[in-house]
Amino acid sequence: MPSDARIDPRGVRFTAWITSGILVVGLLTGSWRVLAVQTALFALCSFVGLRMNPWGHFYRHAVRPHLSEEQDRPHEDPSPVRFAQGIGFACTLVATIGYAGGWTALGVTTNTLALVAALLNAAFGYCLGCRLYPLARRLVPVGPATRTR
Repeated sequence: MPSDARIDPRGVRFTAWITSGILVVGLLTGSWRVLAVQTALFALCSFVGLRMNPWGHFYRHAVRPHLSEEQDRPHEDPSPVRFAQGIGFACTLVATIGYAGGWTALGVTTNTLALVAALLNAAFGYCLGCRLYPLARRLVPVGPATRTR
């Protein structure tokens, strides 16, 4: 997996607001196409890199330069955010399949789960996927396996 530079948590929250909007549109319309676009964005961010997100690009180039230096915060490790994007990918993929296959209850349920997670991040800075990341790392460590005898 490629590494991203350390990330600005304000950019993550900015992106979460836009993601929330897209997920609301998906929920209100039941459109698998809307969810497919968000699924693709989650896939890019999770599997290729966070810098692939167009909303993050907009934040870095149009919003962040206008923030005062007093508002500068330390940057964070991108690994938990990429993991959270992977969870978002899984939820929206299932929602897309649900809507496209006519299983509306499945689409609505997983769309709503993704929306709740995105809104928690956007409004309160609470990233559910980031909180699950340490547990996932303990269960499935990343790196070369070591054998001791």
